[in-house]
Amino acid sequence: MTTTASSSSIHPMLNIAIKAARAAGAIINRAALDVESVRVSKKIENDFVTEVDQASENTIIETLLNAYPDHGILAEESGKTHGNPNVEHLWIIDPLDGTTNFIHGFPYYCVSIALQSRGRLEQAVVYDPTRNDLFTSTRGRGAFLNDRRLRVSKRIRMQECLITTGFPFREGDDFTAYLSMMGEVMKRTAGVRRPGAAALDLAYVAAGFSDGFFETDLHPWDMAAGALLVTEAGGLVGNFTGEADYLHQRECLAANPKVYGQMVSLLQPYSKFSGVADKAVPAQAIAELRQDIDNTK
Repeated sequence: MTTTASSSSIHPMLNIAIKAARAAGAIINRAALDVESVRVSKKIENDFVTEVDQASENTIIETLLNAYPDHGILAEESGKTHGNPNVEHLWIIDPLDGTTNFIHGFPYYCVSIALQSRGRLEQAVVYDPTRNDLFTSTRGRGAFLNDRRLRVSKRIRMQECLITTGFPFREGDDFTAYLSMMGEVMKRTAGVRRPGAAALDLAYVAAGFSDGFFETDLHPWDMAAGALLVTEAGGLVGNFTGEADYLHQRECLAANPKVYGQMVSLLQPYSKFSGVADKAVPAQAIAELRQDIDNTK
């Protein structure tokens, strides 16, 4: 039987976040009708911001602070310039995750809103305005897609898994290491995809649409909402060494529990948090992973 979340059972703070996400989604959808006219500027090389990002963020912040004026805000485009920076309740916002997709008319982007209370993620919304897909979660109450309860996939064999990732694209990124890491994953899975919006990638892991996700150089607003969706759907989230303190560490790994352990073994040599010895002998770790995978066949 499918479990659903009635509107009466939704946490009040989550309801406000849903209202904010849908308002931002309406702005994004209107702009998508004439995306060629959207003004685009570069933050740095290959990292874009549009007037739509900014209008979406302003709407989200206004909606949240009207309801909770004493809360703090951490937003991609404006940082901590709104709300109270020293409070226990902090909203973490990405007003348009997948901006590069958006400005090219590629329909894979989303709004991401999370609430962190006393350092712990408590509420999450990831809204895909192109499909009207609403992913929501409250800590301890599960994760949902349009009121349908979500569970991560049940696959346990890496060679049957579909994994998503994001490619490095900024000057100074270590392309060689990333290509090597991606190559190791590609050889052991049914496929690797790079859709281009980390928050939505994480939501898809929660929904079981993919079996795992990994990426480096992420910010809290890229991960926060999607991470709560994954854990509330029965999955695991951490850095490449498997440690759960990932939100400010710029690397993220998420998967169902069986796949997560195998991906940690595969990606740990590439983590900046691995010891020097670990980095010096990635081949040894890879050999051990091969043995682990062979044992699951």
